Amino acid sequence: MMQWQGNGLKNTLIWVVASAPLGVLVVCAAAAPPAKKAPAKPTMAKSVPGGAGSFGRDALPFVKKYCLGCHTGDTPSAGVSISEYKTEAEMLKARNLWEKVASNTASKHMPPPGMPMPTDKERAAFVEYVQGAITKADCAVKTPGRVTLRRLNRAEYNNTLRDLLGVQLTPADDFPSDDVGYGFDNIGDVLSISPLLMEKYLDAARTVSRAAIYAPEDKAARSPVRFPASRLTGDGGDHADTNGRMLYSNGFTGVDFNFPGTGDYILRVEAFQQAAGPEDAKMGFVLAGKQFKEQVVRAKRATLYEAKFQVERAGTQKIGVSFNNDYFNDKEPDERKRDRNLIIQFIEVVPVSVQVANPKEYPAFHNRVMNLYPQPGADGVISAKAQDDATRKIVSSFLPRAFRRPVSKEETERMVSLAARVRKLGGSFEKSLQAVVQATLVSPNFLFMVEPNPTPGQKQRPLTDYELATRLSYFIWSSMPDDRLMSLAAQGKLKDPKVLTAEAKRMTQDPKAKALASNFAGQWLNLRKITVVTPDTKTFPSFDDKLRNAMRQETEMFFNHVVQKDRPILDFLSADYTFLNETLAKHYGSSDIQGENFRLVPLKGKQRGGLVTQASILTLTSNPTRTSPVKRGKWVMENILGTPPPPAPPNVPELPDDKAEKGPLTGTLRQRLEQHRSNPACASCHKAMDGIGFGLENFDAVGAWRMTDGESKVDASATMPDGKSFAGPDGLKNYLMGQKGQFTKAFTEKLMTFALGRGIEPYDRCDIEGLAKQVAKDGYKFSSVVEAVVSSEPFRFRASGQIPTDMKPAKPSAKKAK
Repeated sequence: MMQWQGNGLKNTLIWVVASAPLGVLVVCAAAAPPAKKAPAKPTMAKSVPGGAGSFGRDALPFVKKYCLGCHTGDTPSAGVSISEYKTEAEMLKARNLWEKVASNTASKHMPPPGMPMPTDKERAAFVEYVQGAITKADCAVKTPGRVTLRRLNRAEYNNTLRDLLGVQLTPADDFPSDDVGYGFDNIGDVLSISPLLMEKYLDAARTVSRAAIYAPEDKAARSPVRFPASRLTGDGGDHADTNGRMLYSNGFTGVDFNFPGTGDYILRVEAFQQAAGPEDAKMGFVLAGKQFKEQVVRAKRATLYEAKFQVERAGTQKIGVSFNNDYFNDKEPDERKRDRNLIIQFIEVVPVSVQVANPKEYPAFHNRVMNLYPQPGADGVISAKAQDDATRKIVSSFLPRAFRRPVSKEETERMVSLAARVRKLGGSFEKSLQAVVQATLVSPNFLFMVEPNPTPGQKQRPLTDYELATRLSYFIWSSMPDDRLMSLAAQGKLKDPKVLTAEAKRMTQDPKAKALASNFAGQWLNLRKITVVTPDTKTFPSFDDKLRNAMRQETEMFFNHVVQKDRPILDFLSADYTFLNETLAKHYGSSDIQGENFRLVPLKGKQRGGLVTQASILTLTSNPTRTSPVKRGKWVMENILGTPPPPAPPNVPELPDDKAEKGPLTGTLRQRLEQHRSNPACASCHKAMDGIGFGLENFDAVGAWRMTDGESKVDASATMPDGKSFAGPDGLKNYLMGQKGQFTKAFTEKLMTFALGRGIEPYDRCDIEGLAKQVAKDGYKFSSVVEAVVSSEPFRFRASGQIPTDMKPAKPSAKKAK
């Protein structure tokens, strides 16, 4: 259970864990921040010189002349009314709305076609005033903001267990999905703890503690160890898909498993076949490259198969399954019977009768801590004091790494006392250490990134070196700080921005920085959703799970290349290279690449380059049976330019997805979109979205190149609201490169959001502007963005709990992560 317990001046968060085997109550306490007086309110920005007069001179006449014809009254256009704003102070209280007004005016979205148009001089003066007033107001509020106390999300939890204990388990795979706010699943405002998640934490702590430390009572750790499909790796004939791990040609998939000892084990496999040809799929059970059993898999739905085997030596060996009888016949009339495949959903290793005699065969973490095993005295007996002293040394080393900070004597002694209670109840020394690990893993100091507020009367404070180490490591690695970061923190060196940025650059070169591709890029680009898109296979017969997996891998490898080679972020807009294997190369119309291993490939011609021309993005932004210029344009505006369009007006129907169901609109897709946006309420936003999308119309709904759409020649030309025209993907790339300043600002904001674990607020925008300019000055290198973020005040400081109310954004709506 979890409860708050008050004791006068101090509150303590008590987590009580029942340890079933010994009936021990594990009690972990985290000191909660004491109640504080409300700190002084940061000074709000004063109005731009001239106050209401400036608004009356530079904004109000423009609004009356060009805006109030639509945006006033009880039913204003797009639900936006600006008639009630009479002064600059009123405008600044609705700065988000007025930012959009200025942006739409600058881009010539507004006024819409058919309405009176301002001169370029009028337009520029209005935009300059509004944006200048808002910028001055935001920059005058001096606060770094604060991050809500946030827990580790699923990816961070698994990665932290890996780096802290060296275990192969990933228990968070079975946790409830994390909520998403501001586009990411590491946002403190939405990372709550449900009763179900609390139960999962308790179960995981119990299982992981037994995997980390071997106790004689456990009889060689009989707990099964399960590996989901996402953890399996193969030899080129397998790939991950929505069902599990598919073996599409003869080959192997499995894991490197650290066997705790010699003896009998069971390998369980949940599998099924995609049937084809004259026989059913044959699956081999394989240990260290040798098959010890073959199983015929007749099931077409997930079914459990198992085989018993013996291990003659402890330690790490490869265990898994093979596909032994691949079949493919492209001349088979029924396409469902052309290709036989084997799909694995998970494998599970179950110890049955295992002998662990050699200490070298114990788990790695076990060996590290048991180097301090207490020694017997002269009488041959290990005293309670000797065991307490050994436990104290182990806890003093382990607990600071788990809590990511120095620990107090009280915290250490609490764990020593817990271990002593376990031994008093008959548990071994090893069992008592399991209890310590279990208690640690359910402590809020492990599960949360704790950053206390400044003291009463203090508006903000610099983060401690340990807090900086934690922020930095979970930003770049989605995991705990390594020994180097902890050492620098202990020396007080991370407060130096030069040291902090140097460490950030080091960390992006580490293999663990791939977490940025899976966790940051996977959400920034919506790439995680590629597993659930469902293109119509009758319309696009080439699309299958093998191609789907290749699409995702191209984008992840491309992003990781930019990170680790410190390429300019402008490569995301217009790179002259990508990563391909044979499957994806054929999809792109090339026969030059052989084999399923990915490699860096220079791009020829002008068809592709950058993220927006990669098949993963093009497929994500299409409908099942056709392309969607609207979705593609909206994706670019939101994710690349950081200028999301407003929601569609109510009662405006969407275009039918099926070409055969055109409804009241007729002609080609382009013609129907033009008819759709003839509605004045739709025209302004659609002109930008559709224009970007039209530039990508040479790519079909799964990202393959085309020159015709049905019987019609593809028209990939567009004219944007600012009057600029382009044609095709090469023209679109050049157009986006012309807005590299806007992209740099948008990308910096996204990376800052992910790094902080909170949404960007109005008072952060001045920092964002300055950071983006610095990135441009440094040649747009990826490391420049990271260094700008980690050296910024919002990253290095924390404000008090009191922030001006009219500077607070609305709470994010929580969405479940995919």
